[in-house]
Amino acid sequence: MVAVLAIAAAAAPAAARAADAPRELARRYAPVVRLVEQRKPCAHGEPFVPTNVSLLLGNPDVALRGPWGGTNLIQVGPTGAELGKGLWGYHLDFPGSALTPNCSYDKWSRRLNKGHRPLTYARVATDSLHPGQIALQYWFFYVFNNFNDKHEGDWEMIQLDFDAATAAQALRRPPAIVGYSQHQGAESAEWGDSKLELVGGTHPVVYAALGSHANYFTSALHLGRSAAQGVGCDDTSEASHQVRPEVDVVPTRKADYMRGYPWLGFEGHWGEDHSGFYNGPTGPNTKLQWRHPITWATKDWRDKSFTVPIGTFAGGGATGFFCNVVGTGSSLLTALAGNPSPVLIVCFVIIALLIWLVSRTTWRPSAPLRIERRRPWGCIVASSRRMYFSHLRLFLGIGLIFLPLGALVTGLQYLTFQAGGLSGLVAAAGRRNAAVDLLVIGLGLLVMVFALAIVQSATALAMVELDEGRPITALGAYRKALPTLPSLLTAVLLIVVAFLLISLTAFGTLLGFYLAVRWSMLAQVHALEKISGFAALRRSAQLVRGNWWRAASLILFVTVVALVLGPLCGTLLLFATNQSFDFINFAASVIDALVVPFAAIATTYLYFDLRIEKQGEPADTGVLPAEAAPASS
Repeated sequence: MVAVLAIAAAAAPAAARAADAPRELARRYAPVVRLVEQRKPCAHGEPFVPTNVSLLLGNPDVALRGPWGGTNLIQVGPTGAELGKGLWGYHLDFPGSALTPNCSYDKWSRRLNKGHRPLTYARVATDSLHPGQIALQYWFFYVFNNFNDKHEGDWEMIQLDFDAATAAQALRRPPAIVGYSQHQGAESAEWGDSKLELVGGTHPVVYAALGSHANYFTSALHLGRSAAQGVGCDDTSEASHQVRPEVDVVPTRKADYMRGYPWLGFEGHWGEDHSGFYNGPTGPNTKLQWRHPITWATKDWRDKSFTVPIGTFAGGGATGFFCNVVGTGSSLLTALAGNPSPVLIVCFVIIALLIWLVSRTTWRPSAPLRIERRRPWGCIVASSRRMYFSHLRLFLGIGLIFLPLGALVTGLQYLTFQAGGLSGLVAAAGRRNAAVDLLVIGLGLLVMVFALAIVQSATALAMVELDEGRPITALGAYRKALPTLPSLLTAVLLIVVAFLLISLTAFGTLLGFYLAVRWSMLAQVHALEKISGFAALRRSAQLVRGNWWRAASLILFVTVVALVLGPLCGTLLLFATNQSFDFINFAASVIDALVVPFAAIATTYLYFDLRIEKQGEPADTGVLPAEAAPASS
C-alpha cells in the first residue's frame, strides 16, 4: 500500500506538468501583432484589434438570425450555450451594414473593447494523419473585415508546427515551421528564417494587413492574384502600432473545449447574411486546420508572399495598376451590391455616350496622306490605323523609347526612396504616407509624360517627312526632335507640376483635365511651328478653343486608352501566368511601346485638323487619291 501511494505521489506532479505544458508552450510563443496605427477615430489606420469573443456573448448589440428570409430574428444577445447548439446556416449580426460601413464598426469596436486587452485563442492541435507532430495555433477574431470583400466578423490565425508528439516534448525543442494565414491560404517560414522576426527570441512578429487582417512576415505592400493569396493588395507598410494579445488557451479535445468555450461549437456565420464574399465567415471549428492542422500546412502553405516592386509602389506599372483597379472595382461592386441604382445609371450614361460619339462621326475617307486636311473624328482614328500599319517599323522604332524609360522610372524611385537622401524621411513618415505617395507618383508621372511628349514630337516630324515623300527612320525622327527637347520638356514639367498641385481636390482634378486637353497639342505645335515651349502652350490652347469636347473625346478614346492598355494587359497577365512582377511590368512597357505611337499619330492628325479649322478652311470629306492605295513602307 505504501509503495502504491509513493508511485501515485510521484505520478501526480508529472501529470500536472503535462497538463500545464500546453499553457506554457502557448505563452512561450505568444505572437506580437503589428497594426497600421490609427491616430484618431474614423481616420486612416486600423481601428480593429484581436477581440475577446466573450464580449459578444449576451451582448444586446448582437443579434442571432436564422437561415430564412423576411423576419428571421431568433435572439438578441445570444449566449455561448445557445451558439454551442451548432445552428448551421444561422448568422450573427453586429451593429452596422457591411456594404456601407462608414464609421459604424470603428466606433462599435472601440466601445466594445474599451477597458479590455486584445486577446488571442491558443490551442495545441493534433492531426490523426500525421502522428508524431503537433501544431500550436493562435486564433484572432476581429469584428469587421474592411478590405475588398467587406464583411462582419473576421477570423485569422498563425500556426507553429513541432516535430513532437506532445506539448511537453515541444517545450524541449524549437518549432520546425511557422505559417501565417492570408485569406484562403497561408505563407510559411522555417524557424530561424531571416524573414521571421522574433521578439525576445520566441515571440513571432505578425504584420496584420490594413483592413483585411491577413498576416504577413514583413512590412510591405503585398499583392495577391488568387483566392489563396487574396485578390488585391494587402498593406502592412505602416504597421507601427504594436499589441501583445493576452493568451487564452483552449483545450484540445472537443468535449473539453465545449465545456469552457461552447461558442466553438457554432457552425453558423460570425457576421451578417450577404451573398458571395460579403457573407460573414464561419468559425475556426469549421476549418481544415482545426481538424487536420499538419495536413493543412502540407497542402496549402506556400513559402513566400508577393510584394509590389518599389518602382510601382504608388500605382505605376502593371502591378501598381492592378492594386488600384482591384480596389476601385471592389468599391464599385460593393456599391452595386448595396444600392445598384446609382452604379447602373452611371454605366448606362457611359454606354449611351459611347454610342452617341460613334454615331456622330464618319469613318471614311481613311487616307493617311495628305496629313494637312480636315478630318472628322472617326476618319482621324481610321487614318491613324492606316498610317501606323503602313509604316510599322518606323513607329515601332519611335515607341521603343518606353522600354529604357520604364526601367529609368524604377531606378529613379529606388535610388530616391531606398538608397538616396530621402530614404530616412520615407522610413520615418511611412511608405504609404500621402506626401511620400505624391513624390513617388510625381516621379513616375513626370518621366512617362516626358516620354509621351518626346514620342509625339518625333512622330509629328516623321509624319511630315512621309507626307513630303522623303524617307525617314526612327533615329532620324529623334535627331530632328533633339534640338527642341529642352524647351519642350520644360513646358511639360510646368504642366505636370501644375496638374499635381491642382489635383489635390476633386474640383481641381476636373480643372486639371480641362487644362490638359487645352495643352494637348503642345508637342506638335512646338515641333512643327518652331516656337518656344511657353508660346506653344498658348498656341495649343488657341487651337483647342471652341473644339474642347472634340479634342477631349479623341484624347480619351485614343491617348488614355493607349496609356492604360499596357498596365491593363499586365494586370491580366498577373491572373493568367505565374511570371515575376518585374517581367509583367516589362511586358506592360512593351505594350506601351506598341500603342503610344498610334496615339501620337492620332493627335498629330487632330493638330492639323484644328490648325486648318482656325484658318477658316472648310472640311474636305472627299476621297483622296491616297485613299485607294496607302503608302508603303
